[in-house]
Amino acid sequence: MHLLFMFLNPAYMGYYLVFGALMLISFIIQNRLKSRFEEYAQIPTPNGMSGAEIAKKMLNDNGIFDVKITCVEGSLTDHYNPVDKTVNLSEDVYNGRTVSAAAVAAHECGHAVQHATAYSMLMLRSKLVPAVQFSSSLVQWILFGGVMLMNVFPSLLLFGIGLFAVTTLFSLITLPVEFDASNRALAWLDNSRTLPSLEHSKAKSALNLAAMTYVVAALTSLATLFHYVMIYMGGRRRD
Repeated sequence: MHLLFMFLNPAYMGYYLVFGALMLISFIIQNRLKSRFEEYAQIPTPNGMSGAEIAKKMLNDNGIFDVKITCVEGSLTDHYNPVDKTVNLSEDVYNGRTVSAAAVAAHECGHAVQHATAYSMLMLRSKLVPAVQFSSSLVQWILFGGVMLMNVFPSLLLFGIGLFAVTTLFSLITLPVEFDASNRALAWLDNSRTLPSLEHSKAKSALNLAAMTYVVAALTSLATLFHYVMIYMGGRRRD
């Protein structure tokens, strides 16, 4: 009965509308991002440098010589690992000699520069990783159980909300980390003249669009957190 009340209660309809809108926006952004990167993957870098070569040059120009550049399988699997100090580039980026490869490689190196300069938000996000890993492994089951048992064990849902708040905080902290990495990448691509103005504008467009995926993810997480808080407060009021 409680679940039925939750789905039919008009008080929650606003959440479902917002959540649905965010999902639609996320779908549109993901498709535009894929299309944009596919388009820019056809535009060669003027200097003929590959993503791996661009990554190495950016690291060296920033005085970073202890970070390894590796090639990993998959698409859009590019990431920086602060634990073993590796810039991991997907095959298309590592070997690619295109604007999209240059943008992604420089962005991931932006994270390496953040690490080397102890950028505060990256340091904070790294400290949250163990808590997020713990929360993510349990939160869905605890929230589900909390909603089911709201009338007899409301503290379970409150505990689930606390766990979900950790993942939401992580999503919010990720925003400045990602935007800053892109800004560092674009500044270096411009100052080093790795990409001329036209290609630079395309790289900026692609990275800005990629950053928007993190914005939508953070807003979705925030909306979901608010939703569960409303469920908890509604249940307490009925008590």
